[in-house]
Amino acid sequence: MIDVLERLRGGLIVSVQAEVNSLLNTAETIALLARCAAQNGAVGVRIEGDARIRAVRAALPEIPIVGIIKRAHPGFEPYITSTFEELAAVAAAGAQIAAFDATARPRSGDATVGDLIAKARGLGMLAMADCSEEPDAEPALGADILATTLAGYTERTRGRTLPALDLVALFAARHPFTICEGGIASPLEVRAAFAAGANAIVVGTAITNVDVLVRRFAEAVPRRPG
Repeated sequence: MIDVLERLRGGLIVSVQAEVNSLLNTAETIALLARCAAQNGAVGVRIEGDARIRAVRAALPEIPIVGIIKRAHPGFEPYITSTFEELAAVAAAGAQIAAFDATARPRSGDATVGDLIAKARGLGMLAMADCSEEPDAEPALGADILATTLAGYTERTRGRTLPALDLVALFAARHPFTICEGGIASPLEVRAAFAAGANAIVVGTAITNVDVLVRRFAEAVPRRPG
């Protein structure tokens, strides 16, 4: 699995996800978008949901997949691959890397960050810790990857500047493989992320979230549909 990290090093991972009610949110469409990303230079993809992971794996047998399950658990804030069952689903679908919520917030089932790392490894995957702030790094240092994914998406970090280049630098000083994810919207920010110490980057909305992109442009014009 070390080879997987080397394939990602210095490269672009495209997060290919669609909004729940989007016309794009089918396994076939996500697989097509993933193929497009790979054809144009992505070294890996981040995919949500076991059916969509399976479709991408079938379409792209060799590409590294960062797999996640997004599922709300009543009474708990973490919703990104926060249980053993969700890790097992990601593994069974064909992901080589499991990304999970590595914040200090309680999880359904009471799994700790260390528990999730051990479970991912036991299932034959690399463990990617989606962090929100510097204190999240300490219990996640045993993961294969530290990522800034949840910076700005927790109550404690809401409103912070993205991409979280300061967090990238802090993680890179403590861990051998750091990913900058969240808020990268231009090639200039890509270069800034690597300059801050990132070993790889993840870009999603700026590339694949057509719904958000169309709405942003539509909201800027004087004419409204109706």
